Amino acid sequence: MASMFNSLNIGYSGLSAAQIGINTTGQNIANAETEGYSRKRVINSASMPVITGNGQVGNGVDVQDIARVFDNFVFDRYTSVSADKSYSDFERQTLEELSTYFPEIDGVGIKADLAEYYKTWQTFSDNPNNDAVKIALAKQTQTLSKHINQTYDKVKSLQDEVNKQLEVNVNQVNELAQQLADINRSIDSAEAGDVYMASDLRDKRNVIEKDLAKLIGADVNRGQMSANIEIDDNANIKTGSYVVEVNGYNLVDGSTVHPLKVSKDENEYGFYEVSYERQDGVLIPLEEEISGGKIGAIFDLRGRALDTTTQMPTDGTLQNTLSNLNAFAKGLIEATNNLYAQGATQQMESNSMELDPADPLVSSKYNIKEGSFDVVVYDIDGKEVAKRNITIDNATSMSGVKDSNSIEGQILSNKDDNGDSNANNDIDDFLTFNYQAAANGDVKLSLGLNADAKSKGYTFALQDQLSDASFASGTNFAGAIGLGRYLDGDSAKNIDLNFNLSQNPTDIHAGYSSVSGDNRIALDMIQQQFEEYDFKVNDQTYNTTVNGMYDMTATYVGIATNSAVTQNETVTTQYNATEQEFFSISKVSIDEELTNLIKYQTSYGAAAKVISTIDQMMQTLLGIKQ
Repeated sequence: MASMFNSLNIGYSGLSAAQIGINTTGQNIANAETEGYSRKRVINSASMPVITGNGQVGNGVDVQDIARVFDNFVFDRYTSVSADKSYSDFERQTLEELSTYFPEIDGVGIKADLAEYYKTWQTFSDNPNNDAVKIALAKQTQTLSKHINQTYDKVKSLQDEVNKQLEVNVNQVNELAQQLADINRSIDSAEAGDVYMASDLRDKRNVIEKDLAKLIGADVNRGQMSANIEIDDNANIKTGSYVVEVNGYNLVDGSTVHPLKVSKDENEYGFYEVSYERQDGVLIPLEEEISGGKIGAIFDLRGRALDTTTQMPTDGTLQNTLSNLNAFAKGLIEATNNLYAQGATQQMESNSMELDPADPLVSSKYNIKEGSFDVVVYDIDGKEVAKRNITIDNATSMSGVKDSNSIEGQILSNKDDNGDSNANNDIDDFLTFNYQAAANGDVKLSLGLNADAKSKGYTFALQDQLSDASFASGTNFAGAIGLGRYLDGDSAKNIDLNFNLSQNPTDIHAGYSSVSGDNRIALDMIQQQFEEYDFKVNDQTYNTTVNGMYDMTATYVGIATNSAVTQNETVTTQYNATEQEFFSISKVSIDEELTNLIKYQTSYGAAAKVISTIDQMMQTLLGIKQ
């Protein structure tokens, strides 16, 4: 039966429950700004009643649990949009930096330099013998080349910086995965027996889960979902099995970690490769599998796939920008050099080449096309004295015996070019051909005049035969290999004015021959800006002008940046809305906690009043006995 002491216990249980409520509320207030902390609530229930003859008499209150208010459904959306925002933030930041390297909208940069470059050729065509104009042209060419070099270097440096972040972030992923495994082990130990929930440990685990999602877009697969309506009608939680995976590859399985491998040892350019190690030790490349979080953005910017031959990325916004720049610069170099080779000189030497003497030219990596070009020899007065047409078909090679289909065979063939029955005034009587490795190992084609012709002041030139009116319809033989070049280099990285011309700008010639006033090369250079060429970028070919190719490059960067900015604004809005929804459920509200504090304070005072009343009753009973 119920007794006085039973009544005292009821008051004590009320005090105890109120004290726990105050402690829990204080904990919430103390952690109101702690990242990942979920507000806690005390779950009370009436104690088992005492059965008496008069019915069931209350026996106080029991504290069943101190549970956190948490909604796994909302949290999963929160981590997902956090991964999207991390990806978008990094993409936007990087592309906004990239866009500053192409300031064309402000009327400065490579586009402005290119316009001034062609303008100076116009001035040169009007003053073909003016040394001051030649010096100005050389200076403007160097300015244009320098800006192309600098832009390339900046983009490449940005790509390298993004690539370096890959190692840092993958190592961070492995570190977080290990922390998750350790926490899982602690949670299993704390929740053994399924009596209490390790709420604070689960909060810490959720913080790491969100960080992993932000880094690599990792997904968490848990066991069964259970609701906790006693706490909140939105409260629910997943318990049971636990796996963190990236596109099907498990990073964490319970308390077991499967760390990712990141290495650049096999890449001579220092590009990192990320892989997943199976239980049998086989490494599986993950570049194509990771699409979320900051690491996903790094791959999409730097480039995912690395070419097995060149070891360079074949995609990615930054790599595409570099490829576009290189295509622009290479097209400008080849088109310019092919025109400049028409100018009379006594010696031409190609760039260093990687071409077997017997390999067909058309199928090589050099941009040489089928067709023909003329070799023209001029005397000291600039008069044409010999001309020979050299044909290139799909079988033409660089070297070969006399009269063969090779370039060498055709140049050295004993023909009567002039039709004057004189065997001593033809192309083979003036020119020498040499295609072999130099002392430093470089293989170059050297075309020159023999000693006798050189001493008499003869010169020669290469003139492409165009199949139609366009400059691009020729063989591009001289331009492709750099014979008689105006520009050195083969890409945006190394484009520059020919070294010899940079040392002696007055050697720049405006005409085909040495005749004073000849300005035909300068006129061709002016026309070049309106000509369309094929610019090859990876597997795509664009037919456009030199200016058009650069515009495509700058436009590509601009469109990519604008798209990233727009997408980032959208994702940020989604993120803020989801975060607000998550916070409305789990984050501590100071106003609400202060209300609860007053409630528990009142409850504590009321329970204390019960105890003091029972105490007075006991004192009365003891007084009666005395």
